Amino acid sequence: MEIRNIAIIAHVDHGKTTLVDRILHATKVFRDNQETGELIMDSNDLEKERGITIFSKNAAVTYKDVKINVIDTPGHSDFGGEVERVLKMADGVLLLVDAFEGPMPQTRFVLQKALQLDLKPIVVINKVDKPNCRPDEVHDAVFELFFNLDATEEQLDFPTFYGSGKNGWFNDTLTPSEDITPLMDGILKYVPEPKVNEGPLQMQITSLDYSSFLGRIAIGKVSRGVIKENQPIALMQADGSIKKSRVRELYVFEGMGKRKVSEVVAGDLCAVVGLEDFNIGDTIADQENPEALPVISVDEPTMSMLFSINNSPFFGKDGKFVTSRHLRDRLMKETEKNLALRVEDTDSADSFLVYGRGILHLGVLVETMRREGYELTVGQPQVLVKYIDGKKSEPYENLVVDVPAEFSGKVIDLVTQRKGELLVMETKGEMQHLEFEIPSRGLIGLRSNMLTNTAGEAVMAHRFVEYKPWKGNIPGRNNGVLISKNQSPTTAYSIDKLQDRGSFFVDPGEEVYVGQIIAEHIKPGDLVVNATEGKKLTNMRASGSDDSVRIVPKIQMTLEECMEYIQQDECIEVTPKHIRLRKVILDEEERKKVQKSMKTEMA
Repeated sequence: MEIRNIAIIAHVDHGKTTLVDRILHATKVFRDNQETGELIMDSNDLEKERGITIFSKNAAVTYKDVKINVIDTPGHSDFGGEVERVLKMADGVLLLVDAFEGPMPQTRFVLQKALQLDLKPIVVINKVDKPNCRPDEVHDAVFELFFNLDATEEQLDFPTFYGSGKNGWFNDTLTPSEDITPLMDGILKYVPEPKVNEGPLQMQITSLDYSSFLGRIAIGKVSRGVIKENQPIALMQADGSIKKSRVRELYVFEGMGKRKVSEVVAGDLCAVVGLEDFNIGDTIADQENPEALPVISVDEPTMSMLFSINNSPFFGKDGKFVTSRHLRDRLMKETEKNLALRVEDTDSADSFLVYGRGILHLGVLVETMRREGYELTVGQPQVLVKYIDGKKSEPYENLVVDVPAEFSGKVIDLVTQRKGELLVMETKGEMQHLEFEIPSRGLIGLRSNMLTNTAGEAVMAHRFVEYKPWKGNIPGRNNGVLISKNQSPTTAYSIDKLQDRGSFFVDPGEEVYVGQIIAEHIKPGDLVVNATEGKKLTNMRASGSDDSVRIVPKIQMTLEECMEYIQQDECIEVTPKHIRLRKVILDEEERKKVQKSMKTEMA
């Protein structure tokens, strides 16, 4: 049976997962009467809620007697580590581009990796049913992008398909076809069969799966030879050591699931059960003449956060896993499958430094742990500083903002305050297209500010470029916070009296503790306030007149917004039911002592 391996790459929200849905339906993976819903591949709860793909996934369909392995990849740069290694399994890529937005910075990053691996590209221009779409201009922009990425002449001669995933058609011209058959035929025609070398078994492990029943499962593409059940193999690791092992069971992908087989030939993707202690990037080779494939390198992390146990007065109220041993075991387990993540111990037994690719990458980890019943506190995200040729250097990012023309001045002002430099300014229809180079530190907290100042119209995307010399101090949050003075439920009476001092993060009746941040101050500088005082009642006053209090609803912040909001002396308490902001040192007198000692040190 012939095989085609294809990865789908695109920027966030350009319609990858919807396209995979269409392919699954077109090839009759499901029975006609089966309920499937939308975005079938995004099976994780977090993915469903946020509408983004976080983990890459495989599906396999059969079309005209050819098996097509389809790999859906994440679009966010924070999950770039996931995309890079998955491309190793593919022989061709479907580059999906929005007919209005055109190629975005993220598209560039993934496409560059694909071209370096010499994968055959097919360009799919999606959403041509949208008003204001410009498929011809977008096609030219894609060609220019290929040219700028030093594509070979063969790669520049890419086939293009137009269509609408939502309406279920793709064709090689702009006239709508009945279904996606022209695209499926295109995949068979343009994507080459897997290249197979002669020789004994070689297979590189490019991703992991875990099953409570079978343990860790290695997934990869057999690049030469045949792998069989019960076959003795050599596991060749990155440090050069070789372990002897045996294949217990083999599975190939079929539809949305896996099917057990006795052997897999070169060119197909498979899942291997029964190997101990393997890592991503290891090679499964023939035991008699083992040869290793080159190790996969993944981009370095650019950000770190301090994860600690929850030591607030409300410790252990919601969560099941609260000790430092629980926290450590969970973080170590995460590094096994999350390649771009690193965990280091600190001087304190209760805290760990966690390094990741960006705020979203770390935020997804915290949110996942919280749902599993963990309680923890996380500190302010810090960028990783390197010393290059003796100079202090920090990561820089390429930031692209598309915004209505009337807001472009505000956007430029916001970004330049944070040490960003404007590189490109073009008009795209009614939108201004702005490109900046900005230190990664400047991005922390930028998104919420930018959305406030552009009435929610700005679309921003960024990707890591390189390390450059340190840019100096970047101003952080201007306003201080209001801190709770005592521990008990807040009252409407007190909050009403304090409303002119700031905007609250808590509602009346919520339990607060000493040192918890309950509101944003309207001025710089922090203030300790009492929000728990009840109204003193005498016989003269009617006790019912409290109903006339008008309280503004509290500000709801997501976990990522909290991570961008806090300053260095603050942290976030995360439990399965609550996200609270607090000072690292809860006691006011202690905080003052520490501030004094820091001032004298600096003097």
